[in-house]
Order: sequence, then structure tokens, then C-alpha cells
Amino acid sequence: MTAAVAVATLPRWKRIVFKPSGEALAGASGQGLDAATLDSTAQEIVAVRAMDVDVCIVVGGGNFWRGRTGAMSGMDETQSDHIGMLGTVMNALALQDALERAGLDTRVQSAIEMPRLCEPYIRRKAMRHLEQGRVVIFAAGTGNPFFTTDTAAALRAKEIDADALLKGTHSGVDGVYSADPLTDSTATKYDEVTYIEVMTKELKVMDATAIAFCRENSIPIVVFDMSAPGRLQAILRGERVGTIIQG
Repeated sequence: MTAAVAVATLPRWKRIVFKPSGEALAGASGQGLDAATLDSTAQEIVAVRAMDVDVCIVVGGGNFWRGRTGAMSGMDETQSDHIGMLGTVMNALALQDALERAGLDTRVQSAIEMPRLCEPYIRRKAMRHLEQGRVVIFAAGTGNPFFTTDTAAALRAKEIDADALLKGTHSGVDGVYSADPLTDSTATKYDEVTYIEVMTKELKVMDATAIAFCRENSIPIVVFDMSAPGRLQAILRGERVGTIIQG
């Protein structure tokens, strides 16, 4: 009986990339940073590390900059994307502080070199950090304009041999729906959906490049509401949380 219980509690994946949106770190306002949200997110990561799961994090920057769709929508697209990358660095440094105050050894690696603040992204170095039990936060997306942080998360997941990509939403939406549940009362939630269905039905969960990349490399994606406590652990225990994209 004891052995059966031990097997049941093993995490379904041993290495993950966690992708919180920038807005998710801002709390209810969706802008800037919220100290309580940062601390609660850090505690979630502490609990996951206690399950002996390697954790990498790719942060978005929408809480600081949404230049393509906001008031600065007329700006040069490359310039706008570079500003957005700097927003992800601010989020990464803030999350690093919260994680280290919670007792986790953490490293930030940026795709845009800024040696006074963090390490440059070096895959082999990131792998060594994981082997030593550190949490690694990847900032500045891919370092290139026109690629979202969703695509950066998919790319990093492949590079560091992650078993899954876990995308945390921020507006109370707890998975993938047939339509926007905040505006369409007839929207239905998917417990599981294929990569092809996400693309052909134009389900707005991640950009098409990230979905296609995960499909090509067989990286499962879980979309879930990260504002609900304990969700990351529940996903790793194999519980039905959010929506899993695979197949």
C-alpha cells in the first residue's frame, strides 16, 4: 500500500517551463507589479520545487508595455518590441527577488545582454543551474522582435529538455474555451484539445508559432488559471486542471 501511494504522488513531469503572463504578476489591476501576487507566485514555485521538479520561468511584459495595441500603436514595431523585452526583464528581476526571499536559489538569464543585471542566456549554463537545483528565469523573450514570449517559452522548453509548458492566465479564465468566456456565455471549456484544433479553430490561447513549434516537438501545453492557489502542484500530480493541449 505504501509503495502504491508513493507512485501516485510522483509528479507527472520532472522539468517544466512555467509561462506566467506579465499581467498575471500585476494582480487585479493588470498593470505594474503587485507584491502579494509576486509572493504567492513564489510560494507556488517553492511547492513545486519541493516535489523535486526542475522549474524554468519565461515571463511576459504586458503589465508594463503593450505598444502594438496600446496608446503607442503607431510606434515602429521593432522599437516597440524591444521596449516590451525590457518589460520582461523588470518582471524577471522582481520575481527573482520574491523567489530568493522565499528561499530559492535563482538565476535570471536574458536574451539581450545586460551583465550588470543578469546573466546572458547560455543554454549549457542554464542546464547546469537546473542540475544544481536552481530556478532559472528567462527574460527578454527570444531577443528578437516579432516573436512573442509564448514562442520564447516554447523555444526554451525544447532547448532545456522540458517535459511540458505550463501557461498561467490572469483573468479568471481557467483553460481553453470555444470562445471568450468573458464575453460569450455559450463558450464551452475543453479539458483536452489537440494542437491542430487550436490552430484550425483559432482558439486564442498562444500565438500560432508557439503552438506549431510545440506540436512539432511534442511538448504538451497546459493552460490554467494561476490566480487559484495550488494549481501548479495539482497539474503535476496529474489532476484535471485547466486544459491540456497535445496530440
